[in-house]
Amino acid sequence: MKIKPSNYIGIGIAAANLFGLIALAISKLIVDHYEDHGSDTSMFVFSDFVIIPVLMGIIAAWFWRKTSLTGTGYFGYTFLIFIVSVILSYLFFGEGSICLIMVSPLLIAFLVLGAFLGKLMFRKKNNTLNVSIVSLLLLVFATDTISEHSYQNMVSDTIIIHATPAQIWNHVVAFDSITEPPHYWLFKIGMPCPTASTVDGYYEGAGRKCIFSNGYAFDEKMTVYKPGEDLTFVITYQPRDPEIMGHIDLLKGQFLLKDNGDGTTTLTGNSWYRLYVFPTWYYNIWAESLVRNVHLRVMDNIKRLSEKG
Repeated sequence: MKIKPSNYIGIGIAAANLFGLIALAISKLIVDHYEDHGSDTSMFVFSDFVIIPVLMGIIAAWFWRKTSLTGTGYFGYTFLIFIVSVILSYLFFGEGSICLIMVSPLLIAFLVLGAFLGKLMFRKKNNTLNVSIVSLLLLVFATDTISEHSYQNMVSDTIIIHATPAQIWNHVVAFDSITEPPHYWLFKIGMPCPTASTVDGYYEGAGRKCIFSNGYAFDEKMTVYKPGEDLTFVITYQPRDPEIMGHIDLLKGQFLLKDNGDGTTTLTGNSWYRLYVFPTWYYNIWAESLVRNVHLRVMDNIKRLSEKG
């Protein structure tokens, strides 16, 4: 049966997404087999967000070569591929809506790149070149999925509080519910934000909890407890939230207080974390922004409570 040229548009969309679904599943199986990162987190590597979308775009373009699509048409139908892929990620991989917002700019960019690269490849009808490009992309995909992936980083923020370290200290260790509405845009649209902190005792080795707006609590252990100077804690348990906590582990936190000698104190918040999503040049922008705004929400609350006296 002869297929109408217009039907190749839908076939291209379906084929691209079918390939993406299968390739991502294979990638996750291989990566989870080779990686030993000591977590129940599943890692997403560079190829999942770069190579696979490019290949999806090329596959769609191979079918669309038989149509009379213009550049605008290529872009429009590539965007439709993106919409379908987001829906499939939500259904098959359990990704949260905020996580999908984060990945969207990267995904659409490389889908479009792949579609227009395919348009150029198949217009020239150079089979040797076309096979070489696809083979190179598949080689990068294979190499990336079996390579070791590890990335850790630290974020630091500082504020000045008009109070002494002694007046601030108890608010650093634990605090009641934060009543101030969140200002960070991701918190406003549903990303869990810190609301309170509790402790089992005021001594080194005591347990501590950081409670978030969705009711999740991070279990912590205070490893350094120097009143008025240093509170350092390690994260001993964190919940698996589909919005973000499947892709980042918070490892350690620290609050440092420095008496400025003029009735003010410099409060520094440090956090160490590990990422399970790549490429880091893209996702670390989101991670740093998220961790920094967790810092600032907690530290601004400490500032308000301390300056009230």
